[in-house]
Amino acid sequence: MPDEDELLSRSGCAFISDKEGFGEKMNDLTPDLALSSCGFIEPKEAEALAQAGIHALEDLLNWFPRRYEDRRCFDAFPVHVAGEAVCLRGMVVDSARKRFGGRRQFYEIVVEGSGDSLLSNSRITCRWFNMPYLHRMVAVGHEVVIYGKPKEQGSRMLIDHPEFEVVQNEGGSSIHLERIVPIYRNISGISARRLRELIHEVLGGLDFNWGEPGPVFGDCSRGETWRDVHFPGEVEKAHSARRKFALEEFFLLQVRVLWRRQRFRSQQGRIQGRKTKLLRAFHESLPFDLTDAQKRSVHEITADLRSEHPMNRLLQGDVGSGKTFVAMCAMMLVVESGSQAALMAPTQILAEQHYLTFRKWLSRLGVRVALVTGSRKESDHLDLEGAPQIVIGTHALLYDNVDFKDLGLVVIDEQHKFGVSQRSRLIEQGTVPDVLVMTATPIPRTLTLTMYGDLDVSILDELPAGRGKIITGVREKPKVSDVTKFLREQLTSGRQGYIVYPLVEESDAVRASSAKGEIDKWAKRLRDYEVGLLHGKMKPEEKEEVMARFRDNEIQVLVATTVVEVGVDVPNANVMVIYNAERFGLAQLHQLRGRIGRGSYQSYCILVTDGKNEEGKRKLQVLENTTDGFKIAEEDLNLRGPGEVLGTAQSGMSDLRFVEFLADGTLVREARQLAEELLERDPELEESPRLKKEVEAIAEEC
Repeated sequence: MPDEDELLSRSGCAFISDKEGFGEKMNDLTPDLALSSCGFIEPKEAEALAQAGIHALEDLLNWFPRRYEDRRCFDAFPVHVAGEAVCLRGMVVDSARKRFGGRRQFYEIVVEGSGDSLLSNSRITCRWFNMPYLHRMVAVGHEVVIYGKPKEQGSRMLIDHPEFEVVQNEGGSSIHLERIVPIYRNISGISARRLRELIHEVLGGLDFNWGEPGPVFGDCSRGETWRDVHFPGEVEKAHSARRKFALEEFFLLQVRVLWRRQRFRSQQGRIQGRKTKLLRAFHESLPFDLTDAQKRSVHEITADLRSEHPMNRLLQGDVGSGKTFVAMCAMMLVVESGSQAALMAPTQILAEQHYLTFRKWLSRLGVRVALVTGSRKESDHLDLEGAPQIVIGTHALLYDNVDFKDLGLVVIDEQHKFGVSQRSRLIEQGTVPDVLVMTATPIPRTLTLTMYGDLDVSILDELPAGRGKIITGVREKPKVSDVTKFLREQLTSGRQGYIVYPLVEESDAVRASSAKGEIDKWAKRLRDYEVGLLHGKMKPEEKEEVMARFRDNEIQVLVATTVVEVGVDVPNANVMVIYNAERFGLAQLHQLRGRIGRGSYQSYCILVTDGKNEEGKRKLQVLENTTDGFKIAEEDLNLRGPGEVLGTAQSGMSDLRFVEFLADGTLVREARQLAEELLERDPELEESPRLKKEVEAIAEEC
């Protein structure tokens, strides 16, 4: 027979005791203590917590509330409003155990507020299903505090499964009621109330002097900050405490990236780029002049190459800003220095496009370019010694069958498509090569500082001259005939187009159109033209074949999903129709739009929406009003929040516990400054052994 405490735990009820604040301080609990070593945590509870990734007390304390409920003020009887949570204090005047559906039963009490007991609406009924032992916990004559959402049932107000506590002593302190109450994410096998009680118990016995002092918490200890997060006196205090933990998380992140940057820059690099004859010849061969942003970036890269420290630079540019030509300039400097350069692209078709572009502009200068992809029918062992000066490829460059004679520069395109380990593996194939990573995804300043904090950054914030203007229009439920007519007009003039859908196939769960569901319809509407299909579920070789046919104008219209977001340049494509546009993120829509406007033709992007979602309308209006990718990225961050933005920007970053604070530029810069000050004062982290161990472990993984 379980004892009363266990029944209380199971039922989720508790007594308001005469102890105020937290439990008796034992001062023997440290955050690194395993849950299995805590006598007040049952083995089944420890097992349930472990399933949620909670193994030590620190993990439990870091299980932060997802929100708070202010239960400090009592609502007055009688209760009239249904559906809104109320907090009531009254006397139990009636109770009963009842059955329903055969053997199942529920326990019911009637709570009466102060005032005229003859008025039925001064009472409220509470009931709990399949908890027969509750009659031992609360009965007629008990004063209780209850919290829940009432509903009308005939002439009475009713609350199912309310939280409640029995008042034993006046002036008592409650964990679950009469305060700002933390609400946590569910953990299977642990009731919300029990979880709250466990955290309260841990905080009551925590040794606040545990651990290394850090620069984040100042005079307020980590334990006190935990207390403010879980059981704040005011909601503002909880937010302030959470911000401290966010600052700590970003501080640790910045220490790691700066430590990695410090270690990389401490290596003896090669001095390259002093000879510029080949670079000048390349500039003179171009029928256009580089933009000021391109020239600035080339200057910054040149300074890095000539430095005794290895280059580790990010080239960030909007779609169509000319990153490839900047990379070519860097490669010319390296080639003339007698070294090889390698460019790694995320897909075979993109690698092939780079190869053709490089051959077009560099073969006339006598520069030897090679292509290495997994599908190329070449010898099992590709000996690059003495042959190509520039090697372009996919993941195949990572394999042991590629031997470089002297790899002096590694260029990684669409860097967020590759993991850290993949990048490191390619870099290791050279003797401390210079590294240039590129991304066509404009990233807000705070995210750049966080995601690429170990890199120097060059930004291409202007487009080359001669690009066709893109006109973007938002259309609510346009007639299919009108869209078809417009497409036909563009196709008749010799152009090509994209039709983009959010889904590959129809889905019962999502009300949106699909590429596979619409391909046959478009083939009929545009029967005079070749219509192709492209989506992420196709085999790589199938996707590459379709894109190659589209590039060669064998396919005039491509019905596709977002798989075209990173694709080849097709200057002849000047129109894109995006259906259910409100379902896409701003940055994603901008990337999709970047597939057109790459030639000299007037281009058109039509964003089709049902117009039902006001937030969706505001988002699309941003696209309609600007083509500046950096402005769009900032607006995307404000509209969607960092979690969603990071989900498509960088694997792993969305695992941050306090990702919502990434929009706080002040906090990110403060974390960076604290990390810089720490490493300047203690570059080897000798004063912070725990931090050093963690940082070194991460460095080894990378």
